[in-house]
Amino acid sequence: MTCRAGIIWDSKILFSRYIEECGIPCEHITPHMIAAPFYRGRFVALIIPTGFANSDYSCLLPALKASASRIRRFVSEGGRLLVFGAASERDDAYSWLPIRLKYRHAYGGRNLEFDQGYPCAALLEGYDNSNIECDGYFTVNEASVVASSCGNPVMISHHIGRGEIVVTTVHEYPSRTFLKNFCSAPEETLF
Repeated sequence: MTCRAGIIWDSKILFSRYIEECGIPCEHITPHMIAAPFYRGRFVALIIPTGFANSDYSCLLPALKASASRIRRFVSEGGRLLVFGAASERDDAYSWLPIRLKYRHAYGGRNLEFDQGYPCAALLEGYDNSNIECDGYFTVNEASVVASSCGNPVMISHHIGRGEIVVTTVHEYPSRTFLKNFCSAPEETLF
């Protein structure tokens, strides 16, 4: 089993350190790197933090759109993709994903209901699910709902080829157990 993650963001952030403290080697990947056709990295999982579509926080969205086909190929060939909330009302916030997904930005504490039949339900293992901070919810989605609040999906999962996409609006660090499992596989996938 190998364990390796890439975190895609404009600059190094504290989230990277948390991932490394979970025992997962983590590489920082800038928007310029993922948009460059010559960039090649090998990962089990790619992680995109909260706020990627909000230009006050990040310049990542144009790079994600430019790499949409590479992201699809990465997942299809066995990679895993963990995407957090867009933190923006942009209609195109998730247009780069190979699934149809619409999002409503609405930050606040929520009582979450989980479908424990999905391994990614462990994302909040150890948290009090009666008051989890979320930055919104999904209004349209083509994926399986893993967690919801008042009937609104806040975490979805979708398999494409040999890989998986998990998208969540949860505004908390994922549990160590979830990260270790999500970022471990028999082999890495080329991005």
